[in-house]
Amino acid sequence: MTRFFNTLTRRKDEFVPLQKGFVRIYSCGPTVYNFPHIGNYRAYCFADFMRRYLEWNGLKTLHVMNITDVDDKTIRDSQKQGVSLKEFCHRYEKAFHEDLGQLNVLPAHYYPRATEHVNDMLTIIQELIAHNKAYKSEDGSVYFKIDAFADYGKLSGLKKENLQAGASGRVKKDEYTKENASDFVLWKAYSPEDGDVFWETRVGKGRPGWHIECSAMSTRYLGYSFDIHTGGVDLIFPHHENEIAQSEGASKKKFVNYWLHNEHLLVDGKKMSKSLGNFYTLRDVLDKGFDPLAIRYALIATHYRSQLNFTFDVVHAAQKTLSGLQDFLLRLERDAIEKAPKDAEKMLAQLEKTKAAFTSALDDDLDVATALAAVFELQHAVNKALDAQSVSKAGAGKIAEFFWNDFNAVFGVLKKQAAADVPDAVLNLVEEREAARKKKDFKKSDALRQQIKALGWAVDDTGKGARVKKV
Repeated sequence: MTRFFNTLTRRKDEFVPLQKGFVRIYSCGPTVYNFPHIGNYRAYCFADFMRRYLEWNGLKTLHVMNITDVDDKTIRDSQKQGVSLKEFCHRYEKAFHEDLGQLNVLPAHYYPRATEHVNDMLTIIQELIAHNKAYKSEDGSVYFKIDAFADYGKLSGLKKENLQAGASGRVKKDEYTKENASDFVLWKAYSPEDGDVFWETRVGKGRPGWHIECSAMSTRYLGYSFDIHTGGVDLIFPHHENEIAQSEGASKKKFVNYWLHNEHLLVDGKKMSKSLGNFYTLRDVLDKGFDPLAIRYALIATHYRSQLNFTFDVVHAAQKTLSGLQDFLLRLERDAIEKAPKDAEKMLAQLEKTKAAFTSALDDDLDVATALAAVFELQHAVNKALDAQSVSKAGAGKIAEFFWNDFNAVFGVLKKQAAADVPDAVLNLVEEREAARKKKDFKKSDALRQQIKALGWAVDDTGKGARVKKV
Protein backbone atom coordinates (compact mmCIF):
# COMPACT_ATOMS: atom_id res chain seq x y z
CA MET A 1 0.00 0.00 0.00
CA THR A 2 1.49 3.33 -1.09
CA ARG A 3 1.16 6.26 1.28
CA PHE A 4 2.16 9.87 0.60
CA PHE A 5 2.27 12.80 2.99
CA ASN A 6 -0.43 15.07 1.62
CA THR A 7 0.10 18.77 2.34
CA LEU A 8 -3.65 19.29 1.96
CA THR A 9 -4.60 16.87 4.76
CA ARG A 10 -1.34 17.18 6.74
CA ARG A 11 -1.04 13.41 7.10
CA LYS A 12 0.12 10.33 5.26
CA ASP A 13 -2.75 9.25 3.02
CA GLU A 14 -3.15 5.99 1.17
CA PHE A 15 -2.63 6.74 -2.50
CA VAL A 16 -5.61 5.81 -4.66
CA PRO A 17 -5.54 7.25 -8.19
CA LEU A 18 -8.74 8.63 -9.68
CA GLN A 19 -8.43 6.12 -12.52
CA LYS A 20 -7.26 2.63 -11.63
CA GLY A 21 -3.73 1.98 -12.83
CA PHE A 22 -3.26 5.51 -14.19
CA VAL A 23 -1.80 8.57 -12.46
CA ARG A 24 -2.06 12.20 -13.61
CA ILE A 25 0.79 14.39 -12.31
CA TYR A 26 1.51 18.11 -12.60
CA SER A 27 4.83 19.64 -11.56
CA CYS A 28 5.55 23.33 -11.40
CA GLY A 29 8.34 23.88 -13.90
CA PRO A 30 10.87 26.66 -14.46
CA THR A 31 10.40 30.33 -15.15
CA VAL A 32 12.81 30.60 -18.06
CA TYR A 33 14.55 33.89 -17.31
CA ASN A 34 17.87 32.37 -16.16
CA PHE A 35 19.53 29.02 -15.51
CA PRO A 36 17.69 27.20 -12.68
CA HIS A 37 19.65 26.92 -9.44
CA ILE A 38 20.49 23.67 -7.69
CA GLY A 39 17.51 24.05 -5.34
CA ASN A 40 15.14 24.09 -8.33
CA TYR A 41 16.68 20.84 -9.49
CA ARG A 42 15.93 19.21 -6.15
CA ALA A 43 12.24 19.74 -6.95
CA TYR A 44 12.57 18.39 -10.49
CA CYS A 45 14.59 15.35 -9.38
CA PHE A 46 12.09 14.64 -6.61
CA ALA A 47 9.18 14.72 -9.06
CA ASP A 48 11.12 12.35 -11.32
CA PHE A 49 11.95 10.02 -8.39
CA MET A 50 8.28 9.91 -7.37
CA ARG A 51 7.15 9.25 -10.96
CA ARG A 52 9.75 6.49 -11.42
CA TYR A 53 8.51 4.87 -8.20
CA LEU A 54 4.91 4.88 -9.44
CA GLU A 55 5.90 3.41 -12.80
CA TRP A 56 8.08 0.80 -11.08
CA ASN A 57 4.94 -0.10 -9.12
CA GLY A 58 3.20 -0.89 -12.41
CA LEU A 59 1.21 2.33 -12.80
CA LYS A 60 1.00 4.33 -15.99
CA THR A 61 1.59 8.06 -15.65
CA LEU A 62 0.75 11.24 -17.51
CA HIS A 63 3.23 13.89 -16.37
CA VAL A 64 2.91 17.58 -17.24
CA MET A 65 5.49 20.25 -16.36
CA ASN A 66 4.86 23.84 -17.37
CA ILE A 67 7.27 26.36 -18.84
CA THR A 68 6.60 29.88 -17.55
CA ASP A 69 7.66 32.09 -20.45
CA VAL A 70 5.70 35.23 -19.58
CA ASP A 71 5.75 36.90 -16.17
CA ASP A 72 7.28 39.94 -14.49
CA LYS A 73 10.83 38.53 -14.55
CA THR A 74 10.91 37.24 -18.14
CA ILE A 75 9.60 40.58 -19.42
CA ARG A 76 12.00 42.60 -17.29
CA ASP A 77 15.12 40.65 -18.22
CA SER A 78 14.33 40.24 -21.93
CA GLN A 79 13.97 44.03 -22.13
CA LYS A 80 17.32 44.47 -20.36
CA GLN A 81 18.98 42.29 -23.00
CA GLY A 82 17.12 43.97 -25.83
CA VAL A 83 15.75 40.74 -27.31
CA SER A 84 12.23 39.47 -27.92
CA LEU A 85 10.50 37.59 -25.12
CA LYS A 86 10.33 34.44 -27.28
CA GLU A 87 14.03 34.48 -28.19
CA PHE A 88 15.05 35.25 -24.61
CA CYS A 89 12.96 32.46 -23.05
CA HIS A 90 13.85 29.87 -25.68
CA ARG A 91 17.53 30.18 -24.76
CA TYR A 92 16.89 29.22 -21.14
CA GLU A 93 14.24 26.64 -21.95
CA LYS A 94 16.77 24.84 -24.17
CA ALA A 95 19.35 24.92 -21.37
CA PHE A 96 16.76 23.56 -18.92
CA HIS A 97 16.07 20.50 -21.06
CA GLU A 98 19.81 19.92 -21.50
CA ASP A 99 20.23 20.00 -17.72
CA LEU A 100 17.38 17.52 -17.18
CA GLY A 101 19.09 15.16 -19.60
CA GLN A 102 22.34 15.41 -17.64
CA LEU A 103 20.47 14.51 -14.44
CA ASN A 104 18.74 11.53 -16.09
CA VAL A 105 15.30 13.03 -15.46
CA LEU A 106 12.60 11.35 -17.52
CA PRO A 107 11.04 13.84 -19.96
CA ALA A 108 7.54 14.93 -18.98
CA HIS A 109 4.87 13.89 -21.45
CA TYR A 110 4.02 17.56 -22.03
CA TYR A 111 5.91 20.82 -21.45
CA PRO A 112 3.22 23.44 -22.17
CA ARG A 113 4.35 27.05 -22.51
CA ALA A 114 2.27 29.76 -20.86
CA THR A 115 2.29 31.96 -23.98
CA GLU A 116 0.63 29.17 -25.97
CA HIS A 117 -2.29 28.74 -23.53
CA VAL A 118 -3.62 32.26 -23.05
CA ASN A 119 -7.04 31.26 -24.41
CA ASP A 120 -7.28 28.52 -21.76
CA MET A 121 -6.52 31.15 -19.11
CA LEU A 122 -9.19 33.48 -20.47
CA THR A 123 -11.78 30.70 -20.32
CA ILE A 124 -11.11 30.21 -16.60
CA ILE A 125 -11.12 33.96 -15.96
CA GLN A 126 -14.51 34.34 -17.65
CA GLU A 127 -15.92 31.47 -15.61
CA LEU A 128 -14.70 33.14 -12.41
CA ILE A 129 -16.29 36.45 -13.40
CA ALA A 130 -19.55 34.64 -14.21
CA HIS A 131 -19.48 32.90 -10.80
CA ASN A 132 -18.85 36.25 -9.05
CA LYS A 133 -15.39 35.10 -7.88
CA ALA A 134 -13.47 37.64 -9.96
CA TYR A 135 -13.98 41.27 -10.92
CA LYS A 136 -12.54 43.90 -13.19
CA SER A 137 -10.78 46.85 -11.57
CA GLU A 138 -10.75 50.47 -12.67
CA ASP A 139 -7.60 50.03 -14.77
CA GLY A 140 -8.98 46.99 -16.61
CA SER A 141 -7.11 44.30 -14.66
CA VAL A 142 -9.05 41.28 -13.38
CA TYR A 143 -8.67 40.11 -9.77
CA PHE A 144 -9.72 37.00 -7.87
CA LYS A 145 -11.98 37.79 -4.94
CA ILE A 146 -10.70 35.67 -2.04
CA ASP A 147 -13.72 36.53 0.12
CA ALA A 148 -15.86 34.65 -2.42
CA PHE A 149 -13.94 31.38 -1.97
CA ALA A 150 -14.80 29.82 1.38
CA ASP A 151 -11.87 27.35 1.40
CA TYR A 152 -9.13 29.90 0.74
CA GLY A 153 -6.18 28.99 2.97
CA LYS A 154 -6.91 25.26 3.22
CA LEU A 155 -3.58 24.18 1.69
CA SER A 156 -1.27 26.56 3.53
CA GLY A 157 -3.20 26.46 6.80
CA LEU A 158 -3.51 30.23 6.88
CA LYS A 159 -6.60 31.47 8.67
CA LYS A 160 -8.93 33.32 6.36
CA GLU A 161 -9.76 35.95 8.94
CA ASN A 162 -6.06 36.78 9.22
CA LEU A 163 -5.80 37.02 5.46
CA GLN A 164 -8.80 39.32 5.32
CA ALA A 165 -7.41 41.49 8.10
CA GLY A 166 -4.24 42.00 6.08
CA ALA A 167 -6.03 42.48 2.78
CA SER A 168 -5.85 46.24 2.56
CA GLY A 169 -5.86 46.21 -1.24
CA ARG A 170 -5.04 44.17 -4.29
CA VAL A 171 -1.84 42.44 -5.39
CA LYS A 172 -0.83 42.89 -9.01
CA LYS A 173 2.71 41.52 -8.89
CA ASP A 174 3.31 37.82 -9.49
CA GLU A 175 5.09 36.97 -6.23
CA TYR A 176 4.30 38.18 -2.74
CA THR A 177 4.42 37.13 0.90
CA LYS A 178 1.76 36.20 3.43
CA GLU A 179 1.78 39.78 4.70
CA ASN A 180 0.54 40.94 1.28
CA ALA A 181 -2.35 38.49 1.08
CA SER A 182 -5.31 40.03 -0.67
CA ASP A 183 -7.22 39.76 -3.93
CA PHE A 184 -4.69 38.59 -6.51
CA VAL A 185 -4.42 39.42 -10.18
CA LEU A 186 -5.63 37.03 -12.88
CA TRP A 187 -5.24 39.37 -15.87
CA LYS A 188 -2.97 42.42 -15.90
CA ALA A 189 -4.18 45.39 -17.91
CA TYR A 190 -1.58 46.63 -20.36
CA SER A 191 1.10 48.90 -18.97
CA PRO A 192 3.80 50.72 -20.99
CA GLU A 193 6.34 48.78 -18.90
CA ASP A 194 5.23 45.60 -20.71
CA GLY A 195 6.47 46.94 -24.06
CA ASP A 196 5.35 44.65 -26.87
CA VAL A 197 4.22 41.83 -24.55
CA PHE A 198 0.41 41.87 -24.58
CA TRP A 199 -2.67 40.16 -25.97
CA GLU A 200 -5.81 41.82 -27.33
CA THR A 201 -8.54 39.69 -25.76
CA ARG A 202 -12.19 39.52 -24.80
CA VAL A 203 -11.34 40.72 -21.28
CA GLY A 204 -9.13 43.54 -22.52
CA LYS A 205 -5.58 44.28 -23.65
CA GLY A 206 -2.96 42.88 -21.33
CA ARG A 207 -1.27 39.68 -20.16
CA PRO A 208 -1.91 36.88 -17.65
CA GLY A 209 -0.85 36.81 -14.03
CA TRP A 210 1.48 34.00 -12.99
CA HIS A 211 -0.98 31.97 -10.88
CA ILE A 212 -3.64 31.54 -13.57
CA GLU A 213 -1.05 30.08 -15.93
CA CYS A 214 -0.62 26.84 -13.98
CA SER A 215 -4.37 26.35 -13.46
CA ALA A 216 -4.93 26.66 -17.20
CA MET A 217 -2.10 24.39 -18.28
CA SER A 218 -2.71 21.66 -15.69
CA THR A 219 -6.44 21.35 -16.36
CA ARG A 220 -5.91 21.61 -20.12
CA TYR A 221 -3.86 18.39 -20.14
CA LEU A 222 -5.02 16.57 -17.00
CA GLY A 223 -8.67 17.55 -16.60
CA TYR A 224 -10.43 19.60 -13.92
CA SER A 225 -9.44 17.04 -11.26
CA PHE A 226 -6.19 15.07 -11.17
CA ASP A 227 -4.07 13.01 -8.79
CA ILE A 228 -0.77 14.64 -7.81
CA HIS A 229 0.67 18.16 -7.83
CA THR A 230 4.35 18.61 -6.89
CA GLY A 231 6.56 21.60 -6.11
CA GLY A 232 8.79 23.15 -3.48
CA VAL A 233 7.43 24.26 -0.10
CA ASP A 234 8.04 27.87 -1.14
CA LEU A 235 5.18 27.51 -3.64
CA ILE A 236 2.51 26.45 -1.10
CA PHE A 237 1.60 30.09 -0.53
CA PRO A 238 0.64 32.01 -2.49
CA HIS A 239 1.04 30.10 -5.75
CA HIS A 240 -0.54 26.74 -4.97
CA GLU A 241 -3.15 28.26 -2.69
CA ASN A 242 -4.18 30.53 -5.55
CA GLU A 243 -4.18 27.67 -8.03
CA ILE A 244 -6.72 25.84 -5.88
CA ALA A 245 -8.92 28.91 -5.44
CA GLN A 246 -9.13 29.84 -9.11
CA SER A 247 -9.37 26.24 -10.40
CA GLU A 248 -12.07 25.13 -7.97
CA GLY A 249 -13.78 28.50 -8.19
CA ALA A 250 -14.18 28.04 -11.94
CA SER A 251 -14.91 24.29 -12.18
CA LYS A 252 -16.66 23.75 -8.81
CA LYS A 253 -14.75 20.45 -8.61
CA LYS A 254 -11.86 19.33 -6.39
CA PHE A 255 -8.66 20.39 -8.14
CA VAL A 256 -5.96 17.99 -6.83
CA ASN A 257 -6.16 15.00 -4.48
CA TYR A 258 -2.52 14.80 -3.33
CA TRP A 259 -0.13 17.72 -2.88
CA LEU A 260 3.52 16.67 -2.48
CA HIS A 261 6.04 19.36 -1.54
CA ASN A 262 9.80 19.02 -1.15
CA GLU A 263 11.63 21.01 1.51
CA HIS A 264 14.20 23.76 0.96
CA LEU A 265 17.75 23.12 -0.14
CA LEU A 266 20.44 24.89 1.88
CA VAL A 267 24.05 25.38 0.77
CA ASP A 268 26.70 25.01 3.47
CA GLY A 269 23.91 25.29 6.04
CA LYS A 270 22.62 28.63 4.77
CA LYS A 271 19.91 29.83 2.45
CA MET A 272 21.26 30.10 -1.08
CA SER A 273 22.11 33.69 -1.94
CA LYS A 274 24.31 35.42 -4.48
CA SER A 275 25.41 37.86 -1.78
CA LEU A 276 26.72 34.94 0.33
CA GLY A 277 28.56 33.45 -2.64
CA ASN A 278 26.74 30.11 -2.27
CA PHE A 279 24.35 30.41 -5.22
CA TYR A 280 24.94 27.61 -7.72
CA THR A 281 23.32 26.57 -10.95
CA LEU A 282 23.67 22.97 -12.05
CA ARG A 283 26.24 24.11 -14.57
CA ASP A 284 28.32 25.72 -11.82
CA VAL A 285 28.52 22.37 -10.02
CA LEU A 286 29.24 20.40 -13.20
CA ASP A 287 32.07 22.81 -14.00
CA LYS A 288 33.81 21.58 -10.84
CA GLY A 289 34.14 18.14 -12.43
CA PHE A 290 31.33 16.25 -10.73
CA ASP A 291 29.44 13.43 -12.40
CA PRO A 292 25.85 14.65 -13.00
CA LEU A 293 24.51 11.35 -11.68
CA ALA A 294 26.36 11.98 -8.41
CA ILE A 295 24.59 15.35 -8.21
CA ARG A 296 21.27 13.61 -8.85
CA TYR A 297 22.02 11.10 -6.10
CA ALA A 298 22.95 13.90 -3.68
CA LEU A 299 19.62 15.63 -4.42
CA ILE A 300 17.40 12.57 -3.85
CA ALA A 301 19.26 10.61 -1.14
CA THR A 302 17.77 12.83 1.59
CA HIS A 303 14.04 12.45 2.22
CA TYR A 304 12.12 15.00 0.20
CA ARG A 305 10.35 16.44 3.26
CA SER A 306 13.64 17.11 5.07
CA GLN A 307 15.85 20.10 4.42
CA LEU A 308 18.88 19.16 2.35
CA ASN A 309 22.22 20.74 3.17
CA PHE A 310 24.04 20.73 -0.17
CA THR A 311 27.83 20.87 0.02
CA PHE A 312 30.61 19.78 -2.31
CA ASP A 313 31.61 17.20 0.32
CA VAL A 314 28.13 15.70 -0.04
CA VAL A 315 28.58 15.44 -3.81
CA HIS A 316 32.06 13.93 -3.37
CA ALA A 317 30.52 11.30 -1.05
CA ALA A 318 27.72 10.65 -3.56
CA GLN A 319 30.28 10.16 -6.32
CA LYS A 320 32.21 7.71 -4.16
CA THR A 321 29.00 5.80 -3.34
CA LEU A 322 28.02 5.46 -6.99
CA SER A 323 31.54 4.45 -7.98
CA GLY A 324 31.35 1.71 -5.34
CA LEU A 325 28.02 0.48 -6.70
CA GLN A 326 29.28 0.47 -10.29
CA ASP A 327 32.36 -1.46 -9.24
CA PHE A 328 30.20 -3.89 -7.27
CA LEU A 329 28.08 -4.65 -10.35
CA LEU A 330 31.20 -5.28 -12.45
CA ARG A 331 32.53 -7.52 -9.70
CA LEU A 332 29.33 -9.56 -9.74
CA GLU A 333 30.02 -10.38 -13.38
CA ARG A 334 33.69 -11.16 -12.90
CA ASP A 335 33.96 -12.91 -9.52
CA ALA A 336 30.88 -15.13 -9.37
CA ILE A 337 31.63 -18.84 -9.80
CA GLU A 338 29.90 -21.33 -12.07
CA LYS A 339 28.87 -23.97 -9.53
CA ALA A 340 26.31 -23.00 -6.92
CA PRO A 341 27.97 -22.90 -3.47
CA LYS A 342 26.49 -24.46 -0.35
CA ASP A 343 25.24 -21.13 1.03
CA ALA A 344 23.62 -19.98 -2.23
CA GLU A 345 20.15 -20.24 -0.68
CA LYS A 346 21.27 -18.00 2.17
CA MET A 347 22.33 -15.28 -0.29
CA LEU A 348 19.06 -15.52 -2.21
CA ALA A 349 17.15 -15.23 1.07
CA GLN A 350 19.12 -12.05 1.79
CA LEU A 351 18.08 -10.75 -1.65
CA GLU A 352 14.39 -11.41 -0.97
CA LYS A 353 14.67 -9.72 2.42
CA THR A 354 16.24 -6.69 0.71
CA LYS A 355 13.50 -6.53 -1.92
CA ALA A 356 10.82 -6.57 0.77
CA ALA A 357 12.54 -3.87 2.85
CA PHE A 358 13.19 -1.72 -0.22
CA THR A 359 9.56 -1.91 -1.34
CA SER A 360 8.13 -1.34 2.14
CA ALA A 361 10.31 1.75 2.65
CA LEU A 362 9.37 3.38 -0.64
CA ASP A 363 5.70 2.60 -0.09
CA ASP A 364 5.93 4.62 3.13
CA ASP A 365 6.09 8.14 1.69
CA LEU A 366 9.27 7.36 -0.26
CA ASP A 367 11.39 6.61 2.82
CA VAL A 368 14.66 6.85 0.94
CA ALA A 369 16.98 6.40 3.95
CA THR A 370 15.51 3.01 4.89
CA ALA A 371 15.43 1.88 1.26
CA LEU A 372 19.11 2.77 0.78
CA ALA A 373 20.10 1.10 4.05
CA ALA A 374 18.62 -2.17 2.76
CA VAL A 375 20.47 -1.81 -0.55
CA PHE A 376 23.84 -1.16 1.08
CA GLU A 377 23.35 -4.03 3.53
CA LEU A 378 22.87 -6.35 0.55
CA GLN A 379 25.91 -4.90 -1.23
CA HIS A 380 28.05 -5.49 1.87
CA ALA A 381 26.82 -9.08 2.32
CA VAL A 382 27.35 -9.97 -1.33
CA ASN A 383 30.86 -8.45 -1.37
CA LYS A 384 31.78 -10.68 1.60
CA ALA A 385 30.33 -13.68 -0.21
CA LEU A 386 32.31 -12.81 -3.36
CA ASP A 387 35.47 -12.62 -1.26
CA ALA A 388 34.69 -16.15 -0.06
CA GLN A 389 33.96 -17.29 -3.63
CA SER A 390 30.46 -18.35 -2.62
CA VAL A 391 28.26 -16.55 -5.16
CA SER A 392 27.14 -18.50 -8.20
CA LYS A 393 26.71 -17.01 -11.66
CA ALA A 394 22.96 -17.64 -11.40
CA GLY A 395 22.76 -15.95 -7.99
CA ALA A 396 24.85 -13.02 -9.19
CA GLY A 397 22.45 -12.59 -12.11
CA LYS A 398 19.46 -12.34 -9.77
CA ILE A 399 21.27 -9.82 -7.56
CA ALA A 400 22.22 -7.73 -10.59
CA GLU A 401 18.60 -7.82 -11.76
CA PHE A 402 17.53 -6.25 -8.45
CA PHE A 403 20.03 -3.43 -8.83
CA TRP A 404 19.03 -2.67 -12.42
CA ASN A 405 15.30 -3.46 -12.40
CA ASP A 406 14.42 -2.26 -8.90
CA PHE A 407 17.02 0.06 -7.38
CA ASN A 408 18.03 1.85 -10.57
CA ALA A 409 14.51 1.86 -12.00
CA VAL A 410 13.56 4.19 -9.13
CA PHE A 411 16.82 6.03 -8.39
CA GLY A 412 18.13 6.38 -11.95
CA VAL A 413 21.76 6.84 -10.89
CA LEU A 414 23.60 3.88 -12.44
CA LYS A 415 24.90 3.51 -15.97
CA LYS A 416 25.65 0.34 -17.84
CA GLN A 417 29.38 -0.24 -17.90
CA ALA A 418 31.33 -3.23 -19.16
CA ALA A 419 35.01 -4.00 -19.32
CA ALA A 420 34.85 -3.18 -23.01
CA ASP A 421 34.03 0.41 -22.09
CA VAL A 422 37.56 0.93 -20.77
CA PRO A 423 39.57 2.89 -23.35
CA ASP A 424 42.39 1.07 -25.10
CA ALA A 425 44.89 3.63 -23.77
CA VAL A 426 43.93 2.70 -20.20
CA LEU A 427 43.99 -1.05 -20.88
CA ASN A 428 47.46 -0.74 -22.39
CA LEU A 429 48.71 1.08 -19.29
CA VAL A 430 47.15 -1.60 -17.05
CA GLU A 431 48.94 -4.34 -19.01
CA GLU A 432 52.22 -2.43 -18.82
CA ARG A 433 51.74 -2.00 -15.08
CA GLU A 434 51.04 -5.73 -14.62
CA ALA A 435 54.29 -6.51 -16.44
CA ALA A 436 56.18 -4.07 -14.18
CA ARG A 437 54.68 -5.69 -11.06
CA LYS A 438 55.75 -9.14 -12.21
CA LYS A 439 59.31 -7.80 -12.54
CA LYS A 440 58.92 -6.23 -9.07
CA ASP A 441 59.55 -2.81 -10.61
CA PHE A 442 57.24 -1.08 -8.12
CA LYS A 443 58.49 2.42 -8.89
CA LYS A 444 57.35 2.07 -12.50
CA SER A 445 54.17 0.32 -11.34
CA ASP A 446 53.27 3.28 -9.10
CA ALA A 447 54.03 5.76 -11.87
CA LEU A 448 51.74 3.87 -14.25
CA ARG A 449 48.99 3.82 -11.61
CA GLN A 450 49.19 7.64 -11.48
CA GLN A 451 48.99 7.84 -15.29
CA ILE A 452 45.86 5.66 -15.22
CA LYS A 453 44.37 7.82 -12.47
CA ALA A 454 45.04 10.96 -14.51
CA LEU A 455 42.88 9.46 -17.26
CA GLY A 456 39.99 9.05 -14.79
CA TRP A 457 40.42 5.37 -13.87
CA ALA A 458 41.57 3.44 -10.81
CA VAL A 459 43.24 0.03 -10.54
CA ASP A 460 42.45 -2.56 -7.85
CA ASP A 461 44.81 -5.50 -7.46
CA THR A 462 42.83 -8.68 -6.74
CA GLY A 463 43.60 -12.39 -6.51
CA LYS A 464 42.39 -12.67 -10.10
CA GLY A 465 44.59 -9.86 -11.38
CA ALA A 466 44.16 -6.14 -11.87
CA ARG A 467 40.65 -4.68 -12.06
CA VAL A 468 40.06 -1.21 -13.47
CA LYS A 469 37.13 1.08 -12.69
CA LYS A 470 35.99 4.62 -13.49
CA VAL A 471 36.50 7.22 -10.76
